[in-house]
Amino acid sequence: MPVDDFVVKPELAPKAPLSTGARLKVKLVALLNAVLPNSLLGRLSVVMILGVLVTQLAGGLIWAAQLRSKSESETRIAARHLAHSAAAAIRYFMSLPANYRPIMIQQLREMGGTRFFIASNDDLVPITAIGGNHLADLAVNEASDTLKEDLPFLPDFRLDFAWPDKLQVASDGLKIGDLPESWVQHILLVKPNPAPVLVIQTRLETGKWLYLAALMPNPYFLDSGNPLWLDRAVLQGLSLAAILLLTILVVRWTTRPLEALSDAAEAFGKGETVPELPETGSREFVKTARAFSGMRERIKRYLEDRERLFVSISHDLRTPITRLKLRTELLDDDHMRTEFHDDLDELDMMVKGALQSVKDSDIHENRTEVRLDALIGRMIRDAAMAGHEIAFTPSGINVMAKPLALKRALGNLFDNALFYGKKVEITIRQQPSAGSDLVEIELRDHGPGVPEEALSSLFQPYVRLEHGRSSNSTGMGLGLGISRNIVQAHGGELLLRNHPEGGLIATVILPAR
Repeated sequence: MPVDDFVVKPELAPKAPLSTGARLKVKLVALLNAVLPNSLLGRLSVVMILGVLVTQLAGGLIWAAQLRSKSESETRIAARHLAHSAAAAIRYFMSLPANYRPIMIQQLREMGGTRFFIASNDDLVPITAIGGNHLADLAVNEASDTLKEDLPFLPDFRLDFAWPDKLQVASDGLKIGDLPESWVQHILLVKPNPAPVLVIQTRLETGKWLYLAALMPNPYFLDSGNPLWLDRAVLQGLSLAAILLLTILVVRWTTRPLEALSDAAEAFGKGETVPELPETGSREFVKTARAFSGMRERIKRYLEDRERLFVSISHDLRTPITRLKLRTELLDDDHMRTEFHDDLDELDMMVKGALQSVKDSDIHENRTEVRLDALIGRMIRDAAMAGHEIAFTPSGINVMAKPLALKRALGNLFDNALFYGKKVEITIRQQPSAGSDLVEIELRDHGPGVPEEALSSLFQPYVRLEHGRSSNSTGMGLGLGISRNIVQAHGGELLLRNHPEGGLIATVILPAR
């Protein structure tokens, strides 16, 4: 048994399962590639905008926490201070005889300028309290605890925050708005921007409730704990818009030279004339531009030297080959003379093939818009005159290409299809998987096809299958390689595959622009 039977080939060896971390990493990379834009400008812009947003969000959360802590501390201090003042007022009214209290309340109203709006009621006044506000609840709790500490002998307290437009001041339904303006104008803020009012009700004795209404030292303290102020949101939005604009401008300014470098590399790879890259911009790009220019010059010199070398070698070999053919005629042995002739013919064919390969691959011409229907139509008319059966439907599709080079590439494929198949079908279409940027030219013959294991070797020079040698004895096995070189020089690809019903399919994929 051969030793190779015991060797596990790399392509047949079982792949080790990925770890959980590796799988998560692969999924994360796939998700980022799907979400992020394809361009460098888009990716840098997204990353910088996300960075700004995360920074603003983190800063906003820290600022909101500090603001909340500060507001809570200030609210506790203000509520205690107000509760101490209320306790002093309650002690004063408790010290008065019951029949003196209405007289004192009326005098206070007429004088104005007091801190509390005070009323005496026979029953507890229902208050529509402000609900769902953390600072209001905190102030009520703090003031209630302070009053209980200062006045532990009083049996009951009722504290609520309410808006002045619905605030009742008497048990008979009398509201703040029904009172004379002079009674409350220096005590409460009713209009134009009403402020919440703290109402303190305490029972002095049976059937007697003292009613006190006042503002907090900071009347609009409920808004102090809200980080989402309109002016702050507008400021954040303006700063984000400015950063976004500057990011796009800076990233665009940074990536524009890279785009020019990419275009120059692509054009040079397709054999087009490329102007010199400007050595301006960042230091890194200047170094890259100089390196690219130097590489381009070295490659051009290498290609020119290669072409001259092939031409020189092929030209120089023809003379000794001709001399050897003449000398073989002097041989007396017919069998040996025939063998020498065959070897020299084969050598001559290889020299001509090398010249043809260089000549057909290096076609110097400018790109222009090529009408594929007209180009293929001319080849079909010539083949139809020779009696070949060809099926073709015009598509109206054009591509930017070198006309002579593209004709040479398609002509080689067309000639192969005619030699090895009885019928040729040609189809031109936009590639459905890539939108309208790529064009497919498909040529199918109805010949015997190619063994699957031999498909990859068809592009090698001088490689010909048994069927090809018997059908076309004049060929040298260079046509497919030349066609692929020309298609690749256009930025495209040449693919070969067998048709399920028989025959070979050659597919040329070209960029439309």
